[in-house]
Order: sequence, then structure tokens, then C-alpha cells
Amino acid sequence: MSEFPSPEYPGLTTGALARRLGVAPTTLRSWDRRYGIGPEVRADGRHRRWRPGDVAVLEAMCRLTAAGVPPAEAAWAAREAREAREAAGRGAEARSLARTEAAPDGVAPADVGRSRAAGALPLGGAVRQECRGLARAAVRLDASAVEEQLGAAVEQYGLTVAWQEVMVPTLHAVGRKWASSGDRYVEVEHLLSWHVSTALRRATGRPAPAEGAGVTGPVVLACLPGEQHTLPLEALNAGLSRLGLPTRMFGAAVPAEALTAAVRRLGPAAVVLWAQARSTASPALARHIADTRWGVHGARRGPTVVLGGPGWAGRAAQGMPRPTGLREALEMLSRAQAPAPAADGPQTFV
Repeated sequence: MSEFPSPEYPGLTTGALARRLGVAPTTLRSWDRRYGIGPEVRADGRHRRWRPGDVAVLEAMCRLTAAGVPPAEAAWAAREAREAREAAGRGAEARSLARTEAAPDGVAPADVGRSRAAGALPLGGAVRQECRGLARAAVRLDASAVEEQLGAAVEQYGLTVAWQEVMVPTLHAVGRKWASSGDRYVEVEHLLSWHVSTALRRATGRPAPAEGAGVTGPVVLACLPGEQHTLPLEALNAGLSRLGLPTRMFGAAVPAEALTAAVRRLGPAAVVLWAQARSTASPALARHIADTRWGVHGARRGPTVVLGGPGWAGRAAQGMPRPTGLREALEMLSRAQAPAPAADGPQTFV
């Protein structure tokens, strides 16, 4: 049964919508307050009641933030998508007539629409030219061109710049296009993500040994339980390997028990915990990992804990700050590989 059985239905409560989206009710209230994507109509002028159009905006917001788009930018794109849908509904008949009259001889109106469907992704003005070429190749689903351009970007600029200034802006643009096109372009996002992952793996050096002078243990890279977005960790893994630092990449949705067991077995210098969405960020698990100890009595030590991803924004995690990008994360983790004082406990970064 539909959750909106009739036009007179008052809409979902915040709690019901939060359960539907898999986020906390406080997240919805925060997005309403910070980004203005709350319900258009409120019961009695106070209580939030989310109508179908409001829900569509929040669903787009969740998709975009899960794809790595910053929350403020995701909110803007979600609102734009709603306005575009409303405008399309109001002017569909007029646009159809205009396309018919403007269609070239021998070209059906539907063909004109298709020729416009694969337009440029919304990259904005301040991006590298490589982003535009990569975006065009991705929209065309030209796998060979996507692979070639990603490889050329890594070779020309190095891994860090290629990730931060070519791959990430293009991935974000795909997310915005997806949200503003009524769930179209999913195939573009999947193709681009797969080839980005392939390029990052090709840029990864041979695994470095965990032993050696000045090395206290490998860097453990893991997504928190329920978190499926691994590309940022793949970029970090590649960057660390190119620096000759040992890593253990565990990837998506690592169960808490398995992560704890791996930390105890490996004695890592650092543990990077990735949360793309606020619903997957777990301060309690992060603190548990930071408090883990090993070694002989009197010389016990614990890992450096690094929190990665937008899901940690606004979360209280004293002593576990977050790096702001790949370059900063690489610098932090390089320092974490230096021998730590025996009794000082875990060293953590923002």
C-alpha cells in the first residue's frame, strides 16, 4: 500500500520518514534547519509533515551524500531537481509543442529529446579540462575513453591531484546529474565508479611489509558496518602504497567484531574508519578501536584512529579528528608510522 494513499493524506511524520530513509530524525531536522529542505507545508504551522515531493527531495539528498557529494551541495542539487520536476510538469505540453515545431526535417521530436539527454554533466566553471573530457566519455558510456583518460590523469598529475581534482569532481557531477534527472544516469555513475576503482588499483604499488625500521604496523582501512562506499579508501590505499607504507584494505561494511579482531591481530599503527553517511558513523565503535591495546605489560600501545568521510560531520569524537582530504590524510598517516611513545596511548587526528 502506498504511504500516500490520497491527495488529502497529511504526510509522513519525521520519525516515519527517518525510518524509511534509514537516517536519524535529528538528521532530517538538521537538514531542514541548515539547508532549507524541510517540508513545504507544516501541520498547524509547527509540526513537520512530509509530502511526496518533500520525500523525493530527501531521497535525492541521501543518494547524493552517499555518493560523496558534500551536504550543502547535495541539498542545492536536490532542491534544483524538485524545481525542475515541478517546472516540467507545468510546461510539459508547451515544450512538447515547441519541440515538434523546432524539429529538423526528417527528425522525430523524440529523437531531438534523446539528442539532448546526454548533455554535459554539471561540473561548474572551476574544474580542470580533464574533468570535462572524462564526463563526456562517461555520459557516452565510452569505457575505453574513460579508462584512457583516468590513466592519463594519474600519470600526468600524480595520484593525489588526479583523485582530488579530476576523479572526485566528475563523480560529484554524476551524482548531481542523477538527482536532477529522475534516477537516470545510474548507468553512468556505475561505469565511472568501476573505472575509477580500476585506475586506483592500477596505481597501487606492491604491498609493503609491515616490518622495518621506524614502522610500527600497517594502516588498516575499513568502512564501518553498513557502509558500502569504498572509493575514497581505495584512493588512500593507493597513495599509502606509493609511499611504501604497509596497509590492510578491508573495504566495505566490515562487521564490528571482525574489525576489532583484525586490529588485535595486526597491531596497526593506524586505523581509518570511513563513514559516507551519518547513519553509518559510530563514535562508540571508533572509541572502542582507539581504546584497544596490545603488547607486553609496561609497553602496551594502541592505534592511531583517523575518521574519514562526511558521515562524521558534527559528531563528537574527542581525540579523533578528521583529515580534510587525501593529501592531508597521507601526511597524517605517514607521521603515524613513526615509532610512538610506549605509554602515551593512541595518537589521533582530525
